[in-house]
Amino acid sequence: MIDNSGSTTPTAAPAAEGLVSKGLAPGKIGTFSGAVLGISSVAPGYTLTASIGLIVAAVGLKMPAILIAGFIPMFLTAYAYRELNSRAPDCGASFTWSTKAFGSYIGWMCGWGMVMATIIVLSNLAAIAVEFFYLFFARIFDNTDIADLADNKGINIATTLVFIAIATLVASRGITTSERVQYILVGFQMIILLAFAVTAFVHVGIGDAPADLSFDLDWFNPFTGLALSAFVIGVTGSIFAFWGWDTCLTLGEESKDPKKVPGRAGLLCVLSILLTYLLIAVAVMMYAGVGETDLGLGNEENADNVFGALADPVLGRWAGPLLFLAVLASSVASLQTTFLPAARTMLAMGAYGAFPKKFAEVSPRFLVPTFSTIVAGVVTATFYTLVTLLSERTLLDTIAALGIMICWYYGITAFACVWFFRRELFTSARNIVFKFLFPLLGGIMLGSVFVISVRESMDPENGSGAEIGGIGLVFYMGFGILLLGAVLMVVMRFRSPDFFLGRTLTRDTPPLVEDVAPESVAKR
Repeated sequence: MIDNSGSTTPTAAPAAEGLVSKGLAPGKIGTFSGAVLGISSVAPGYTLTASIGLIVAAVGLKMPAILIAGFIPMFLTAYAYRELNSRAPDCGASFTWSTKAFGSYIGWMCGWGMVMATIIVLSNLAAIAVEFFYLFFARIFDNTDIADLADNKGINIATTLVFIAIATLVASRGITTSERVQYILVGFQMIILLAFAVTAFVHVGIGDAPADLSFDLDWFNPFTGLALSAFVIGVTGSIFAFWGWDTCLTLGEESKDPKKVPGRAGLLCVLSILLTYLLIAVAVMMYAGVGETDLGLGNEENADNVFGALADPVLGRWAGPLLFLAVLASSVASLQTTFLPAARTMLAMGAYGAFPKKFAEVSPRFLVPTFSTIVAGVVTATFYTLVTLLSERTLLDTIAALGIMICWYYGITAFACVWFFRRELFTSARNIVFKFLFPLLGGIMLGSVFVISVRESMDPENGSGAEIGGIGLVFYMGFGILLLGAVLMVVMRFRSPDFFLGRTLTRDTPPLVEDVAPESVAKR
């Protein structure tokens, strides 16, 4: 097949109706490597240090319960992704499936939400990377002035732009390069996080922990001791903590078995992340407690960087920098892999005419969407610079805004699964559970959190306090970006009508599997 760049490349897999090959490198990703790339995008090290403070501020000792509450819609939605991918593997993932289920307009907005969620988290990742970069070297050279460089807006922005540029370069060098880098970075961060948790438990066991809390099963119960508003804020932070596993699904066209590997990798990823989060959450709670002073997880001074406060007390002065390095590795690894889904979604949108055709270009040498990757880097750099200049607490605002974007496009994808397979939902017990019940419940949960989160985001007190015209900055970064997408969609409708008229990616319901003749399947 001739790809958009003019190079000849093998077709990765038989395509479902209306899908086209994009010219990506086929047969590169297996189940384990796909899960590793997904874990890398989730970035447990960076995510935990960025979100623990937000979650504890909302729900206190109920953090494990909220993590589970955030996991449930992710887990249910993962089945929607798995089922859709098994029928229509495509690097556009949410964009492609929602278009085929609901039509071009909803599909475009779903793809836009996914791309912009990625841009938001890329800026967030870069911020964490910069902070821990300077923290690490401050410890190595025993000079606190180095750590303070991250607080200088000029230096912070300049360093962040360098990190983004490097990540953009690596992501544009091919999927194999990304895969090899991630084995090292993900392995290192997971080992250090496990060592950190075990050491915290040891401190608790010998009575050497500041809080020295006893384990309590009630921490895992979301039905007691929580107000609705606190629950929603906590779940938003929790959903952010699981974001990124769907990277596995955007790599379908580059997988060894496009119809099976991405779904399996996604489920393996979310389960691994849940176990890691619960282990760390219980460890830090028992060690530091949720108080608002000293090392307490509710201390506002530690909210943006919990591991920065706990590294030395838990691991000691000599081993503490390893946790800094692990979070730096986590954020750098995720910064690089998070470019993958953004670039591939834009590639698909370009290939089907939803974005300008330039986005459909694939490097004939590296078989990656180089142009889309560069655009993602440039937009991320611009977004980070603007938000940093507007808000003193960029991290908190981007996390809250990201929760809105995630609920938007994950929710649409969950409902798309139900509608796409509507003709076969009740033909078997398996279909009832995995194509109907799980996706429907996941979509309802995510939709509910989306609506409440948008309402809450208008209050500046539910973010960093930054506002424009009395409305919280989080609202503009979340729902406001979706409104901007609607305007751009109208522009694209007049500039590139073929996609919106259903000529490039059709809205359809595929026939039942048992209705399709074997020879017709073989031809696709």
